[in-house]
Amino acid sequence: MKAVVITAPGAPGVLQVQERPVPEVGPGQVLIRVGAAGVNRPDVAQRKGKYPPPPGVPADIPGLEVAGVVEACGEGTVRWRPGDRVCALLGGGGYAEYAVADEGHCLPVPEGWSLEEAASLPETVFTVWHNVFQRGGLKPNEDFLVHGGSSGIGITAIQLAVAWGARVFATAGTEDKCLACEALGANKCINYRLFDFEESLSKVGLDVILDMVGGDYIPKNIRLLRMDGRLVFINAMHGGRGEFDALDLMRRRLTLTGSTLRPRSAAFKAALAADVEQHVWPLIAAGKFKPVLYRVFGLADAAAAHAVMESSEHTGKLVLKVE
Repeated sequence: MKAVVITAPGAPGVLQVQERPVPEVGPGQVLIRVGAAGVNRPDVAQRKGKYPPPPGVPADIPGLEVAGVVEACGEGTVRWRPGDRVCALLGGGGYAEYAVADEGHCLPVPEGWSLEEAASLPETVFTVWHNVFQRGGLKPNEDFLVHGGSSGIGITAIQLAVAWGARVFATAGTEDKCLACEALGANKCINYRLFDFEESLSKVGLDVILDMVGGDYIPKNIRLLRMDGRLVFINAMHGGRGEFDALDLMRRRLTLTGSTLRPRSAAFKAALAADVEQHVWPLIAAGKFKPVLYRVFGLADAAAAHAVMESSEHTGKLVLKVE
C-alpha cells in the first residue's frame, strides 16, 4: 500500500509517500480501506518528533482518524462486516491506503456524509465530548468559551455546545474567522488580535472554558470563571505554566482539569465511542452538527496540508483524500 511516512523529524517536507505492507488485522480489529484521513495538530507534533505514538502503532505514519470501508475483520469481531462504511479513531497510521482499528473505536459513517466529511469527525468529536461534556460537565443554559474557535476542535465544540443548549463564546484571530464562528452559533467571537478576550467577556461569567493555548491565557481564564466554574486544558501552545491563587480556587470552588486522548486505553476509547454514538450521532442525524471542511488534499500533498495547519489560515478541518 501507499503511505505517508515521516522520513525524519522536521518540516512538512519530511513527509513522503512510500510503499509499506498492508497492516495485519488482529483479534477484535477491522482492516479499513481508507477513503480519507483527517489532519490534526498532534500529527504535526509527531512529524516534529515531539509526540511519539503509543506502543504497537506505526511510529512513522501519522494519522489519528480515518473514514473508509471495512475490508476484513479479525477474529472475535461482532458489529462490523466487510463493506461497512465506518469512521474510526486510531492511535496512528491513518495517512495510508489501509489502516487497522479496534472494532470498538469505529462508528458508522453518518447518513448522507462523504468519506471526506466523516474523516473529520473522530479525533475532534471524541476530544470535545470527553473534555467539554464529560470532564467539563457542560449543561444546558450554561456559558461556555472555546479558544481557537475556527479550528477543528473549535468548530466542533461550538456546534455541540449550541446543540446542547449552552450559550457559546469563542476567540479567533481574524474577523472572517469570528464571523464563521458566529455563523455556527456562537453568541460572540472575540478577535484576540484586536481585543483582550478577558476584558470583552468580563461581564459574562463563564461556567466552562476549553483551552488549548495555556501560558498567559491561564490566569485570564481563571478570572473569567464564575462560582463552580471548570477550566479544561487539551493543549498548551503558549506553555504549560501559569500562576493562580489556590485560595481563590477554593473560595469559588473552581475545577482545573485536562486530558490527552491518544495514550488512553483501548477500553476507555471504546466506552467513549459508545457515548459519542449515543449522544452526538443523533445530533448529526437531526442536522444540528454539520461538517466544516476547509480543504481536501491528495495523499501525496500531506506536506502542503501540514503547512496550512501550521499557518492557522484555515477555518474547519483539513482532510487527505485517499484515491
